[in-house]
Amino acid sequence: MTTDMRYAVVDVLKDADAVAMKMAELLIETVRNKRDGKARIALSGGSTPKKLFSILARPEVAQQIDWSRVEIFYGDERHVPEGHEDSNHTSAKTLLLSKVAIPAAQIHPMPTKGTAQADAAQYQTVLEHAYGRKTLEAGHPLFDIVMLGLGTDGHTASLFPGEAVLQEKTAWVGVSAPKTAPHERLTLTYPAIASSKLVVFLVTGENKVPMLARLRQGDGSIPSGCIVSEGEILILADSAAAGEPS
Repeated sequence: MTTDMRYAVVDVLKDADAVAMKMAELLIETVRNKRDGKARIALSGGSTPKKLFSILARPEVAQQIDWSRVEIFYGDERHVPEGHEDSNHTSAKTLLLSKVAIPAAQIHPMPTKGTAQADAAQYQTVLEHAYGRKTLEAGHPLFDIVMLGLGTDGHTASLFPGEAVLQEKTAWVGVSAPKTAPHERLTLTYPAIASSKLVVFLVTGENKVPMLARLRQGDGSIPSGCIVSEGEILILADSAAAGEPS
């Protein structure tokens, strides 16, 4: 059964710290409950994930996860040199991955050394290897969890309004060159995100009130409103983003 945004579960929490903590609990639970193989997690960028990474790096939290059973991927990445301050992988590596006992071979940053198109194709090969298939199959999700954010323009990952990648039906990784944000980007496509057990939106801040309302309605005119999952969709929002008193 496919879940679309109209049927997403919404959990409104006090603030961004509470959203990050709830996401940490979900990740811990997912790894613990994974029966076979590694838990494949697609990380997102943004301020709330940075809070999440800092929480997961705390020794008392990190020890609750068997990192040998975790495989890290990314929902999107700015096409910038390795180590660049705008890189999602740089943030995750600095705040979390360099501080926990996850094998280096189980961390899969999006490549940025070639052309964006060539790097997208290369990352698709990485995903195919992890998945063990070249074609996405219902009942065999590519990801256990895909983390997503929500832009004030309705974008998610690097699926920006007006970009050709929104029309991609087969490739798992595409290229986006938004006019409203810096850098060319690599991004998971709708089909790749849909091949998930759980999609989690992390939405914080009062500037997200109008767009979160549209997201919850499944507004197909915004990229985030078109997200589906073969599993479940969860929105973790703070009270500010939900337009509720804290």
